Amino acid sequence: MTPNADDAGEAAVLRSKRNATRYRILTGIAERQPAVSQREVADAIGVTSQAVSDYLKDLIEEGYVEKHGRGRYEVTNEGVDWLLTRTDELRGFVDHVAADVIEEVEVDTALATTAVDEGSTVSLAMGDGVLRATAGDAGSATAIAVTDAAAGEDVGVTDFTGVLDYELGTVTVLSVPEVQAGGSAALDSDAVAAAAADHDLVATAGTEALAAVRTAGVEPDIRFGTAIAVREAATKGLDVCLLAVADRLSAHTGELRDGNVSYEVVDTTT
Repeated sequence: MTPNADDAGEAAVLRSKRNATRYRILTGIAERQPAVSQREVADAIGVTSQAVSDYLKDLIEEGYVEKHGRGRYEVTNEGVDWLLTRTDELRGFVDHVAADVIEEVEVDTALATTAVDEGSTVSLAMGDGVLRATAGDAGSATAIAVTDAAAGEDVGVTDFTGVLDYELGTVTVLSVPEVQAGGSAALDSDAVAAAAADHDLVATAGTEALAAVRTAGVEPDIRFGTAIAVREAATKGLDVCLLAVADRLSAHTGELRDGNVSYEVVDTTT
């Protein structure tokens, strides 16, 4: 039987939850043949029996699975062919990642602080949220330059040794009430200005938060995609002052916790 059109293509099994679950169910059955129950498959792959049942109905209709008496199932030859095709796609994708993607990732980009010659050793450091490369091997982390660069230009680096020694940034979170609860007017503008001045970056999430910083005479550095942007900035060693409207606060603090970023929620309401 010909696989469905939406299953075709490189590493198709990775492109949707449906394909991945079908693959796991068929593999789970094939591993336990000559016969296996829905419960055994559900327990093996960590989904509910109802979910397995729904998938099995489709797999039986497509001819990939046969149902025997008393709720026992077996993968057909067509099902085995589907598994082999998907496995070949996965194998090709893994080979591509190993040969191309990972090899490319091993070359990182830094900002040269001095003139750098291709093939020379450079010392690495984190500054202003950017990886920096300086000619020589005096730093705790070193690499080999793969391009030439003048000071201020980007330079490719590889063959890393040592540990990049820098501290993660911290985030100070100012909760801003929603407009119906007072909005930006509920915040102490002097306290907002002081908090902003004490950090490398200022981020706002929500219109009330934007109004609050502008009332304090501050223009935010980050206004969009703040949950991820603030976490990323902190992991690069920058301290961030984040003003977030109350209904967006949990999304931002959750992102920080997921990234193991230290944060403090400060009350600046009047």
